[in-house]
Amino acid sequence: MKIEEQQSPIKVEVSFKKVFEQYKGRLSSDNILVKQRAASVLEIAEKYLELSEGISDLSKLGDYNDQIDLVMEDMFSSILENNEIKVATLPYNDFIFKSSERFQKIIKAAGPGFKVELNNFEENEYYILGCVIIMNAYYGFHADFRRPLYFQIPAANGIIKSYRLLYNADFVEIVKTKKAPEFTQNDFEELLDNFDKISLWKEKFPVESYTFKGFVIANMYDATADVNISDFKASLINDKAKNEMNEDNFKNIFASIFNCPDLKIGFSEYNPQDNTLEQIVQNTTMSSFILCGKKSLVSEDALCQVSYYKLFKQNEFYTISSASKYNALYPDNPLYRKLLDQGLESAIFAPVVDDGKLLGIMELVSPTKNALNSVNANKLRDMMPFLEEYVIQARERIDNELELIIQEECTSIHKSVHWKFTKEAKRYKKAMMMGNHATFREAVFEDVYPLFGQIDVKGSSEARNTAVRNDLELQMRHVEKIVNQIYALEKLPIYEQLAFRIDSFLVELRDNFQVDSERSVLKFLKSEIIPLFKHLSKKSESLKMLIAEYNELLESNTGFVYNHRKNYDETVMQINKRMATVLDRNQRDAQQMYPHYFERFKTDGVEHNIYIGESITKENSFNKIYLYNLRLWQLQVMCEMENSYYKLKETLPVQLDVASMILVFNTPLSLRFRMDEKRFDVDGTYNARYEVIKKRVDKANIKGTNERITQAGKIAIIFSQKEDEKEYLKYIQFLQTKKQLGTEVEILELEDLQGVTGLKAIRVPILYSRGKEQSKEYYTYDDLIATLS
Repeated sequence: MKIEEQQSPIKVEVSFKKVFEQYKGRLSSDNILVKQRAASVLEIAEKYLELSEGISDLSKLGDYNDQIDLVMEDMFSSILENNEIKVATLPYNDFIFKSSERFQKIIKAAGPGFKVELNNFEENEYYILGCVIIMNAYYGFHADFRRPLYFQIPAANGIIKSYRLLYNADFVEIVKTKKAPEFTQNDFEELLDNFDKISLWKEKFPVESYTFKGFVIANMYDATADVNISDFKASLINDKAKNEMNEDNFKNIFASIFNCPDLKIGFSEYNPQDNTLEQIVQNTTMSSFILCGKKSLVSEDALCQVSYYKLFKQNEFYTISSASKYNALYPDNPLYRKLLDQGLESAIFAPVVDDGKLLGIMELVSPTKNALNSVNANKLRDMMPFLEEYVIQARERIDNELELIIQEECTSIHKSVHWKFTKEAKRYKKAMMMGNHATFREAVFEDVYPLFGQIDVKGSSEARNTAVRNDLELQMRHVEKIVNQIYALEKLPIYEQLAFRIDSFLVELRDNFQVDSERSVLKFLKSEIIPLFKHLSKKSESLKMLIAEYNELLESNTGFVYNHRKNYDETVMQINKRMATVLDRNQRDAQQMYPHYFERFKTDGVEHNIYIGESITKENSFNKIYLYNLRLWQLQVMCEMENSYYKLKETLPVQLDVASMILVFNTPLSLRFRMDEKRFDVDGTYNARYEVIKKRVDKANIKGTNERITQAGKIAIIFSQKEDEKEYLKYIQFLQTKKQLGTEVEILELEDLQGVTGLKAIRVPILYSRGKEQSKEYYTYDDLIATLS
């Protein structure tokens, strides 16, 4: 943008007055050559006065080309003409009246008709820049408006080069005209706070109210690499905002960096779960030249042995300068062959790494031999940290999106099987992004071994019913007291009838408490007593006090007494919390032994499901020794949970007992995630037998008796196969030596359940530790109860 094409506070006059003044000072030099040079320049100054006075019509400047060349010969040394990139120009303008030979060659290579233009400035900014020059150069203020200035010039091969300008303003003076108003410190401070208010700037510095006399020398250097890195960072930020990786943006930047107009870029993502390199479908237009059209390949198959070691093990660049040359030497190498099949000769493969873990591979390729090589690959080192940060954040965004899909489709998923749901979420998302109809498929895990255990609160139903009955009786006694009081004040038959009904309810609660007794009493209180008490509180002070005392007993949210029930609920909550804590703590250790699926539930006690097998770990590493180890671990943890409970028991509001049970199922089964129910379940009719046993066995009796198989102080191990009995007897013998189980072992048959026959049980007492300060270190359940009573 030329100055004559726009408004400016400065009127421009090209003048060499400052140059002539410097040469006048050289007339007294002791160097004869310097004196002769100064004299010849000043001769031009005397002959062409307009060169000192200033030329405002820039189109006439060409009439003085010979004189200007002579005057500026020292500034544009002929010996450096082909090295320096230099022009004589006006500040922040693209008008050039003299240039070095190298600059002229650069412009010629750009093609016919090319004109240089400064970047990064809008029209108003040019005007403000002129004002800033005046404030700084004429008034001596300091307003910093310096910004990097570049000429963007295409090279002969089409690559855009960026040349940074550095101004020398030794030959400039600013002259104030009559059009310029006074400018003060207050004006300066006002402008500092109003950069965007162009009208204010024009008020302080009217159009052409100052004259610029002179010129500037602009030295330039090739800053393409710096600009490309800056553009690369800006492109990454822009792509991050759009959540996509733009191939065109990257291609132009990398083509400029490597001076390779036919450069292409690709990217392959590494999936550590499957050890595969994969084509990115979402959020990018990039393909992968390593995959050569395939969606994914096992990493070792996608690369050659050397490239795999370099990228995966050393996390270093792998370069190929000539695929045809190396393919002739190593015809069995799949990577060279793939490049040639795609018409490519040279390549740089750069690993994108986070904390030593490979995230993906950046692929730069070209059909030109030697265009990309191990030497220029080092240009990437300054850019890789920015790319790695971008890929890390992009991976986090994608992982969050996949997790959201999993949460929406499947709710919370245990980490041991998360890999399978992530894989399905990727397939689902890719299908959706390609516009295909997609449903989230059910996950099935074949041939897994189940383990089930529970520590159940004994008599929880009876304990809860007792708590409910006691609360209702307490509330009804207070109601009875108030009704009798009002009947004494007012002998109304209705109060006598209410007293009768209250007494009937109390008899029912004490002698014949039923499932619907609670509902009947609460309905009576809500529909008849509460409205009555609102009326009675206005009758007398004594009644008002009784009702206030009654209200103090009530839970504010429900309007009913919640005393014994609160103690019961608090007891069960503390039991569950303690048992779950012990189980979860041990479970973390168990996962380190061998990964497996785990879930637990809190009811009146804590139960847990475990599934272990090859299809869960996804690795070819499963052996039955891990199943046996997990069974032994489970038995030990159940003993620890029992001990933890009985240390807690004496602090609980309600004294309850617990009973432990383990179910052994020796046949592997299939585990399916039910999409409709958002939970795992066993798959198949035969496998459903396992679920039936789980739900019913803890209520089963010993065959021929009315005795429950689960008892406080003992652990029951339910099984059906003789080999299971032998296996667990070994575990029991081992834990007896560790003083975790007692010596009295029972082998029992269970009564037949609906659809299930032939179940047996091992029942063995648990030993409880009370600490070494006690006279006896290990206790049976009977010993423990005796010490607590």
